[in-house]
Amino acid sequence: MRAVNILGIDPGIARTGWGIIHYDSNSSVALAFDCIETKKNLAPESRLEDLYTSLKKILKKWRPKEAAVEKLFFNTNAKTALAVGEARGVTLLALKQEAIPVSQYTPLEVKMAVSGYGRADKHQVELMVKMLLNLKVIPSPDDVTDALAVAITHGVIKKPK
Repeated sequence: MRAVNILGIDPGIARTGWGIIHYDSNSSVALAFDCIETKKNLAPESRLEDLYTSLKKILKKWRPKEAAVEKLFFNTNAKTALAVGEARGVTLLALKQEAIPVSQYTPLEVKMAVSGYGRADKHQVELMVKMLLNLKVIPSPDDVTDALAVAITHGVIKKPK
């Protein structure tokens, strides 16, 4: 197993959390993390374009070797689910264009990998991300913490080569 930089993404149309971790079998370190926010008053296609442009800048700057994206789970609000699906599509396209291998994980897989418990609540996952990455505070907003958790999950499940 070699050390590798992994990009974790929690996609959304309003906010997309992202985080880059340096993962090896002994430890994980957060290199950078933030949230891409799009303006509510823009048309959906403009919001997706802003998301795409921001992701491309992150990919060019950090050059991750692998990426992990949270899978969409069924949402009772079809409009929200559709918008998140569109954001996921833009995200997957940006990663494909940079030839970055992508793995996708469900919220259950993320909770299991990070906390060891599939029914862990959001705060338990946040505390584990803080501890595993040796951060002073829990990243905010929660989309960022979720993205870091997805990156950690990839390291734990895939054991990058």
